[in-house]
Amino acid sequence: MNPTPRDRVANGGTLRWPLPEFPSQWNSGHVNGAKGAVEHVLQGVMPYLMRLDEKAVPRPVPEYLESAALKRTRHGQTVTYRLNPRAQWSDGRPIGYADFRAQAHALSGRDPRYEVSAVTGYQQIQRVERGSDEHVVEVTFAHRYADWRGLFSPLYPAAAYSDPRAFNTAWADRIPVTAGPFRFQGIDRTAKTLTLVRDPAWWGAPAKLDRIVYRAMATSAMPGAFASSEIDLMDVGLDADALERVRRVPGATVRRAGGPDWRNFTLNAAGPVLSDARVRRAVMLGIDRRAIARSDLSGLGVPVQPLGNHFYVGTQAGYQDNSGELGAYDPARARQLLDEAGWRPHGRYRAKAGRTLALRFVVPSGVPISRREGELTRALLERVGVRVDIQAVPADDVFERYVTPGNMDIVPFSWLGTSFPASEMKAVFARPRGGNVQQNYSRIGSAAIDAVIDQAIAEVEPDRVHSLVNRADRLIWRQASVLPLYQRPQIVAVRAGLANVGAGGFLDPVYQDIGFTR
Repeated sequence: MNPTPRDRVANGGTLRWPLPEFPSQWNSGHVNGAKGAVEHVLQGVMPYLMRLDEKAVPRPVPEYLESAALKRTRHGQTVTYRLNPRAQWSDGRPIGYADFRAQAHALSGRDPRYEVSAVTGYQQIQRVERGSDEHVVEVTFAHRYADWRGLFSPLYPAAAYSDPRAFNTAWADRIPVTAGPFRFQGIDRTAKTLTLVRDPAWWGAPAKLDRIVYRAMATSAMPGAFASSEIDLMDVGLDADALERVRRVPGATVRRAGGPDWRNFTLNAAGPVLSDARVRRAVMLGIDRRAIARSDLSGLGVPVQPLGNHFYVGTQAGYQDNSGELGAYDPARARQLLDEAGWRPHGRYRAKAGRTLALRFVVPSGVPISRREGELTRALLERVGVRVDIQAVPADDVFERYVTPGNMDIVPFSWLGTSFPASEMKAVFARPRGGNVQQNYSRIGSAAIDAVIDQAIAEVEPDRVHSLVNRADRLIWRQASVLPLYQRPQIVAVRAGLANVGAGGFLDPVYQDIGFTR
């Protein structure tokens, strides 16, 4: 991150920051707004009550929150938030009780008209009340919720969450209200840029940068843009060729960190072929995870180790490899399961009722690593009689038009983890309710998984939490819906003089401190 004191960071300058896609939804609580690209932007303009340190411990952000006190009751709990009296929205309205109340209601899941990405934690809020004065908010939970520090980050203004129409549409292609060291200046959809500028009304230490210009581009175009000084940093990701190119750029440096991010293949268990658990298990057994990890991580200087957990990464407390049978590459067992499921050889592939067993592997165009994963998967599954058709689609459309509506069979992507693995991942594995899958892109779940995750997020004793989370993980492996591949390394190329940003691991950057050294 190149941590640098503020007095050694120059005042002024523009940071040019690339994004792998150009989001259209800037409400992160919306099902189409829960993206890493959205998070990168919002951290500079919206209130985050808590910020993670390098040990993944959430700390109150003093510009918004003076204190947060937890009081446990017999079955539930109450959190008393004392807000910074100076904290206000860009429209001049103080940040306060009404914002908390509207967000708690919208994200509770009680009103299906709100197209929410997750309800975990908010679902357990019983009431939100004004405290002893206008700067105190009391939030009462019906049940104990250990990860309460992860809520209200970001916090949205009451007007954005007070009715479903505003929630679903008012933050499409714009950020109408802000409360951070930067404010929203505008979007250029033709150039695919979004610009933030220093906000003179910010009550904290002023932002060092004059502006941040986010620009969407294909990841394959980023190394060239970095070499020609069109952008100032880039996520190298899993591209060894890109790493070699940026290493040769004069005045550049590469920053690395271990973090909670992990690569996976998500299977659409509601699809016509993969609705059979035996077929899903066969697909997983027919995929050599170590071969994919070796291909993806080659040349990056990181160990090749398949991941055996859907919640914890290998460097995280609580990690256990729960993969069992599905963690191994076993094409013979894969063929056996396909036979049991009724698929019989048909030409080179297998067929059921005269249909060829074919899977659509959807990848974002312009992302070489995803394409290579698709090609390797196609070669591997061909050995067990399964055809894989690779479908490249625009990166901006992958989730909104393909993954969220279930218009795919397999999709590769990375989950960006947090220090709240149980509560954050509940939306990924909880049973879909009605038409809202939240972030459960495999579209399957069980009462048993829900119950164990709920126990985990109510538990405060770390060893007990780890035990419960791993119990849930074993159930998810048995369900065979998401195939973890490996812990994704954080490798970021930056201009050497860029300070307080880069590969943070768990650490959240302080946006007003980002800038260029003197």
